Amino acid sequence: MNVEVFPLGPVLLTPKKFGDARGFFSEVYNAATFAPHIGAQDFVQDNHSLSATVGTIRGLHFQTAPFAQGKLVRVVRGAILDVAVDIRHGSPTFGRHVAVELSAANWSQLWVPVGFAHGFCTLEPDTEVVYKVTAPYGPQNDFGLAFDDPALGIAWPVPPEEAVLSDKDRRHPKLAELPRFFEYE
Repeated sequence: MNVEVFPLGPVLLTPKKFGDARGFFSEVYNAATFAPHIGAQDFVQDNHSLSATVGTIRGLHFQTAPFAQGKLVRVVRGAILDVAVDIRHGSPTFGRHVAVELSAANWSQLWVPVGFAHGFCTLEPDTEVVYKVTAPYGPQNDFGLAFDDPALGIAWPVPPEEAVLSDKDRRHPKLAELPRFFEYE
């Protein structure tokens, strides 16, 4: 497995694929293999999304305690620009982000720790994203961050006015307006 650790905290993991005439096999998650890189995680839910249109942005989302989620994100069809923003107050990287391309072709996965807002933009039509989370969905603890906040400096692959978003995602506050949901330890 190839591993790239970003100074902010997210980790890019690319499991090996073993192919032959039948296709391929890949062990996409193994707790013992991943633990040295992302810590011991108790994944409690798997999520799967389909975005039909290129330029669909989902996010930037996060949940607060007691439903704060770490996420292990991968693409099973298509491609995305996956983004994680550090929203831990007091962090030396507060407000900075990691942006990586995840695709069915490159087979990479991004670990997004608790304390990060997460979102993605589709680069191909009919893109399917699958991710494991460390806490169940808690509607009362579900929050977001404005994807187009200039303070974040995210180079989305689509102009904000052309992005396909939910009404909810268009109304998220900017970083400067967020309460102190997470503290850096």
